[in-house]
Amino acid sequence: MGGSARYRPDPRFMTLGPEFADPVTAAEFPETLLRFRNQRAADSVGLGDLDDAAWNRHFGCFQPLPDNQPGPLAMRYHGHQFRSYNPDLGDGRGFLFAQLREHGSGRLLDLATKGSGQTPWSRRGDGRLTLKGGMREVLAATMLEALGVPTSRAFSLIETGEALARNDEPSPTRSAVLVRLSHSHIRFGTFQRQAFLERGDNIGRLVDHCIDVYYPELASAPDRAVALLTAVVARTARLVAGWMTAGFVHGVLNTDNMVVTGESFDYGPWRFLPRNDPNFVAAYFDETGLYSFGRQPEAAFWNLQQLAGCLSLVAGTDALAAALDGFVPAYRDALRAAMLARLGLKGQGDGDIELINAAFRALASGGDRLRWEPFFFDWFGGLASEARALAGPRADLYAEDAFTDFRTQLAKFEPDRPDRLDHPAFAAAEPEEMLIDEVETLWAAIADRDDWTPFEAKLARLEQARQAWGLAPT
Repeated sequence: MGGSARYRPDPRFMTLGPEFADPVTAAEFPETLLRFRNQRAADSVGLGDLDDAAWNRHFGCFQPLPDNQPGPLAMRYHGHQFRSYNPDLGDGRGFLFAQLREHGSGRLLDLATKGSGQTPWSRRGDGRLTLKGGMREVLAATMLEALGVPTSRAFSLIETGEALARNDEPSPTRSAVLVRLSHSHIRFGTFQRQAFLERGDNIGRLVDHCIDVYYPELASAPDRAVALLTAVVARTARLVAGWMTAGFVHGVLNTDNMVVTGESFDYGPWRFLPRNDPNFVAAYFDETGLYSFGRQPEAAFWNLQQLAGCLSLVAGTDALAAALDGFVPAYRDALRAAMLARLGLKGQGDGDIELINAAFRALASGGDRLRWEPFFFDWFGGLASEARALAGPRADLYAEDAFTDFRTQLAKFEPDRPDRLDHPAFAAAEPEEMLIDEVETLWAAIADRDDWTPFEAKLARLEQARQAWGLAPT
């Protein structure tokens, strides 16, 4: 390793002990062919100086990082899957590889894997990841980061040279191992496992660990479990508000797919909305629409209720219920902030809600003629973009009566950092989107011709969009 001064190892999770994880060995792959490397993320944790050979050793063969975890840990957890409790979960094709501090913020970050081999929790799975699945996760995380949504970041994608059999895509298909960088992998399901085992002592240990590592400002709280739930409620509300303004459908909002730091992660059957549709689902197997776009706030709240149930082993139910009651106002405030951020506007207080309601009505009125992402692109900065919007490809639609109220509301708001509109990205007729047809086209180039050029070009354009929007996580 290059020994960057920014590299600050801090393997904290392993101190929780064997009740929370199992030591495992990474799979040995026929080859390790680097396909994606997140240089910006690597620089942020002091690993940007690694050459490609060292990168492959650490993130394809999983040679331990210096002074970090001595080996991978498959984390133990349970969870509700489509609201059916499953006590046979856990890291079945991934593990926690390392923990380290982010340069500047000092936040603890995890490096964790997907597709790194079988573990005690693999059940009947092969512990592998398809290359297409890895590519899709890179795209989802990159798009969400560009839109200011709290998300894990795809850190590395390495093709591994195995042919995998899958039922839901043409087989055999190519294999990969993904590494993601995230602030935590302590899931709601991590608490659920200890509650299932009636280990109130371990619930207390988890509470203390989460506060010490992720919420140190709560260290002196008189009731630490309630304080933790209150913080997780607020973070989760912020996350869901980010999804709703990004037009993002996670697809599998099980309790093992939600973490205590309120980040989106583990992207399987995700989708971005082609147009406003509250009933839109991402997973073909979500036959009842349980995790449809419009039901995501309710799904997140249900998951928070399960977390509160676990914490009832160490805290009073009345206080926990009061903490849960904070979700609706927290979500309302987070949605207001996220919507204003997406429109590039300064808030005006009470009038914000009228604008947000008018925006959602305008999106709905556009029907099939108005895609989700172009609406925000066209009106970014409010009336500062009106001339651009009314000269663009959706000019006729915006001139209709259905948009009159929205444009009237926009007139009451000032643009926030209007200099962002000078970015070359806003000179284009269309914004960057992430609709499924484009994802399939990017994969086809890889699958048919091993051509990664379109994929790499897409990531470059998303980076330009991230810079143009200038959105911090909402």
